[in-house]
Amino acid sequence: MVLPQSMRLKGYKCFDLIHRSGKRFYGDFMILRVVKARSYLLNSSCKKSLDKACRCGLTISGKVSKKAVVRNRLRRVFHEHLRVRLEDSSQHSDKWILLSLKPNSMTQQPSQLLKECDILLERAGFIHESYC
Repeated sequence: MVLPQSMRLKGYKCFDLIHRSGKRFYGDFMILRVVKARSYLLNSSCKKSLDKACRCGLTISGKVSKKAVVRNRLRRVFHEHLRVRLEDSSQHSDKWILLSLKPNSMTQQPSQLLKECDILLERAGFIHESYC
C-alpha cells in the first residue's frame, strides 16, 4: 500500500519551496527537508482532502539507479514506511516533508535506508525513539 492521497505531496511549486527554504536534516544516504505547509500551493484536487497527517514527498534521481523499476520499487517502500510512521500523527499536519536519496544510497540494503529515515524523522521531531 502506498501513501494515501491526503499524505502525498505533489507539484513542482511545493517541491521547489521545500528545496529552497526547508530545514535540512542530513544523513549518510539521504536528506530530509521540512517546511511549514502552505496550502495555497496545492492544486484544487489536493485541497479538497482533509489533512490529518503531514504531507510527504520523495525524490529519487537517476543517479541512484538508472533503472526506473529499481527507483519505483524504492519509492513504494519509502511511501509505505512513511505512511506507517506518520499517518496517525495529526500534530504535524501543518508540515511538509521531502525525502531525497543521495546517489550513493544504492550501496545499502533497503532496511538500512529505512533505519536512517527513522533517525532523520526522529531528529526532525516527527517520531519518538520507540519507532527506531
